[in-house]
Amino acid sequence: MSPEPEAKTAVDRAFSGIRRMIATGQIGPGERLPLEGDLCEELEVSRGSLREAVRMLAALRVVEARHGSGTYVASLRPEEIIGSLSLTVDLLPAEGLLQLYEIRRVLESHVASQAAARLTRDAERKLYSLTEEMEAIEDLTSARSLQRHFELDFEFHSVIAQTGGNPALESLLAVFRGRARSFQVFELPEGPEIKRRSDEEHRLIVGALADRDPATAAQLAAAHVSHTEKWFRVLAEGPGSAKRG
Repeated sequence: MSPEPEAKTAVDRAFSGIRRMIATGQIGPGERLPLEGDLCEELEVSRGSLREAVRMLAALRVVEARHGSGTYVASLRPEEIIGSLSLTVDLLPAEGLLQLYEIRRVLESHVASQAAARLTRDAERKLYSLTEEMEAIEDLTSARSLQRHFELDFEFHSVIAQTGGNPALESLLAVFRGRARSFQVFELPEGPEIKRRSDEEHRLIVGALADRDPATAAQLAAAHVSHTEKWFRVLAEGPGSAKRG
């Protein structure tokens, strides 16, 4: 019989045990995990299984190793924990990402409404600057121009989310946008028209934010995501989906 199931069970036991210690407050944010030997004895696992569990928790940003000092529980700030979702969201196929667009539409709308009430002059200037830079990119046929446009678009929406004032939402939306990067709607035959409308929508959103109009900002942000979702669906499901959108 293969030893793999037993080894996996031991890793799971170590993983769950450390999670339980953190969740119950036995070990708090910023505190050091017990010595490896003590932890192995308490959880009844080998050092190899424990180390694998710790590596898994480190990947999820739950713990962090400090050279020469030991392993500590991370700060456990919501935005940092949510950021680790990129490890799995980045694996979603196109049809899975489509399901996330409904969530993104609601959240982008919400943060836009919040940003309209909190917009600073610096943020307003930054958003207008990013909008102008995106508008100035006329040719999206090269990988370089596509990459630059994505960076500007990502920053544009990040500034709005940051202005909205909720770091957890900002982090979650960044995860969603990061995965969408793998699917470029501008590569469709309708690419130039998609970009023209996207540029127009960005400018309208900034205008609503500058006018301190939460309702309009929310409506425009939702419409912008819906527009992107429509063309993303064309990529995912084929040209016929454009007529259904």
